[in-house]
Amino acid sequence: MSQQPITTAMVLAAGLGTRMAGAGNGLPKPLVQLAGRTLLDHVLDRHLEAGTERVIVNVHHKADLIESHLQSRRAPRIEISDERDALLDTGGGVTKALPRLGAGAFLIHNSDSVWIEGIGANLTRLVDAWDETKMDCLMLLALASQSLGYHGRGDFDFAADGRIKRRAADQKLVPFAFAGVSVAHPRLFVGAPEGAFSLNKVWDGAITKGRAYGLRMEGTWMHVGSPDALALAEQRLSGEAVR
Repeated sequence: MSQQPITTAMVLAAGLGTRMAGAGNGLPKPLVQLAGRTLLDHVLDRHLEAGTERVIVNVHHKADLIESHLQSRRAPRIEISDERDALLDTGGGVTKALPRLGAGAFLIHNSDSVWIEGIGANLTRLVDAWDETKMDCLMLLALASQSLGYHGRGDFDFAADGRIKRRAADQKLVPFAFAGVSVAHPRLFVGAPEGAFSLNKVWDGAITKGRAYGLRMEGTWMHVGSPDALALAEQRLSGEAVR
């Protein structure tokens, strides 16, 4: 299979982060410290390790602070997608940045999604599993029961062929949670609405078409979206460092 390498990513850093406000000391959530580094730097470090060359970071809440912090990074190469005028949610934010993201597939990464690697590097595994002939999106999925900071009933399950399906209305639980990282092709956004909307809207379209797939994460996913989740992540990373 011949396809272009995936060397561009978008990191979603424009949210208000209201649940994290108490732990941020006035900082936006992407700049909250975890184990001595900001959440945003944890994410960008993963992309540097994976060979991502260029990262578009969207900004809205306390945008000046995020932009100022990013000036100190040399790699990956950073570009800003400015949403100061209007918060566009996850889907609208990516849609606004599409002209910067290029014609091929790219990564999308939530700024509060970090993990401890298991067997292999998860971003590399995700990129290697991408098949643009049959996929419009490929999501990294973590076992909900083994994740930190996630308290839902699961988001997705796998079909036998690797396609994903949402938890049905009559299902109490499904095994996997979305781990905040995916590969997307620009065609995923064809027909997307104007303005603010969630990525869930375009994912649902891809699921209906049979073009949404998943890859199981290896390791421990940490959704660092609240002060409690931040404390749990600190404890887990401290234990890893001791080991």
